[in-house]
Amino acid sequence: MFSNLADSLDKTFRNLRGVGKISEKNIADSLRDVRLALLEADVELGVVKSFISSVQEKANGADVLKSVKPGEQIIKIFQDELTELLGGDQSPINLNPPGHILLCGLNGAGKTTTAAKLALRLKKEGRRPLLVALDLYRPAAIDQLAKLAEQVQVPIFTPDPGETDLVKTAKRALKWTKEQDGTVVIFDTAGRQELDTKLLDELKALHKFLKPGETLLVADSATGQQAVSVAQTFDREIGISGLILTKLDGDARGGAALSMRAVTGKPIKYIGEGEKMENLAEFHPDRMADRILGMGDVVSMVEQVADKIDEKKAMSAAKRMQSGKFDFNDFLEQMKMMQSLGPLDGILGMLPGFRQIKKQLPSGALDEGRMKQMEAIVLSMTKRERTRPILIKATHRKRIAKGSGTTILQVNQLLKQFGQMQKMMKSKGKMKDMMKQLSSMGDSEESGGGMGGLGGLMGKMGGGGGRNGMPDLKGMGGLEDLLGNTKKKR
Repeated sequence: MFSNLADSLDKTFRNLRGVGKISEKNIADSLRDVRLALLEADVELGVVKSFISSVQEKANGADVLKSVKPGEQIIKIFQDELTELLGGDQSPINLNPPGHILLCGLNGAGKTTTAAKLALRLKKEGRRPLLVALDLYRPAAIDQLAKLAEQVQVPIFTPDPGETDLVKTAKRALKWTKEQDGTVVIFDTAGRQELDTKLLDELKALHKFLKPGETLLVADSATGQQAVSVAQTFDREIGISGLILTKLDGDARGGAALSMRAVTGKPIKYIGEGEKMENLAEFHPDRMADRILGMGDVVSMVEQVADKIDEKKAMSAAKRMQSGKFDFNDFLEQMKMMQSLGPLDGILGMLPGFRQIKKQLPSGALDEGRMKQMEAIVLSMTKRERTRPILIKATHRKRIAKGSGTTILQVNQLLKQFGQMQKMMKSKGKMKDMMKQLSSMGDSEESGGGMGGLGGLMGKMGGGGGRNGMPDLKGMGGLEDLLGNTKKKR
């Protein structure tokens, strides 16, 4: 979401780093660029003015001007202020008994999906969540939540058809919750296309009755300034305790995420970055600031990977890599693991410096369709061919292409590139370097276990060093080709 803003800030900070001596003019010029970048990202004007003023005051201090690396000092100030703008410290959700969480927001913001995502997340954390459908205007929303509740295996209360009294329905729901073995109750409410008096009055009455520990506004971060206005109104009329921002994986400018905390004074509790039920994460202001500034978010990446990767299978693949026995069966398993992580662009985007590396990749290199195409080719091989690709002759390739819906050229490319990977894995020097990287990722306290072959496959395929500590694509031992057709192949 923040790609355009991040690119603009990256250019400004590269210029700052290249300046040997910082003057007030350098600072003023840089902050003018930052101001324009924030406004273009749809950050609310008042927030921009306050933010720039705060950075300017600290950046013009004597300690910065006399610093050995003044450019780095200013960037650090910007990072600290951006973290503070986003909320400072991470704000945990209040689950004290009776553990009532009221979700509100406009139609289309993703309330119903978010309710199920939150239930699944709390369930994984050892809670016993219950879902309550209180959208009395849209039967489709009740049906949707019921299906999602079944998907995440969480009990749900649904109102009887024709019910119109919200508070009365909520009383019935509370009676039901007392009969369940739950520790937290998530209430999904109705929304409108626009804010209106009737909606707010109903929510006020429901809020007064439930007295929830958390009243969370679910806001579509892609709606920009409108989302900021909605947040202010809900907070003024009902009194929200926090925010959940959805659709942060989209292409919107992202100004709402930077503005809403500032204008409401309420913390962002969670962010949604995908359509899958697992795609709801705690919001950490410092991590988000680092991502916006192109410094990556390795901690969040490792948390996501560790939650979705089968550690035994990953370590088994790593050992097979190390022994040089990696075949298409292992490759297929690796692809399945990677697909479980969600869009590659989102996961790899958490790596420091990946934004620069992404520019080197061929167009469509991170397209999920490319990975599905490779998977189709492998699945069209016989078990023996997957184990010993050397057996695949011209007639076999024709059959594989027909079975996978691809061309012989595409099959030939994959076989050649896979051969390059196998050759690299048989090189003791390159494998030693890669396994050292795997070990460091697997044994770190933050990773909680290891990502097996996946970390090395994606991050250290050829052991080459690039900018920001990331590998140079030219040394990735065929991964560049696997991700997309290279220019010389076109």
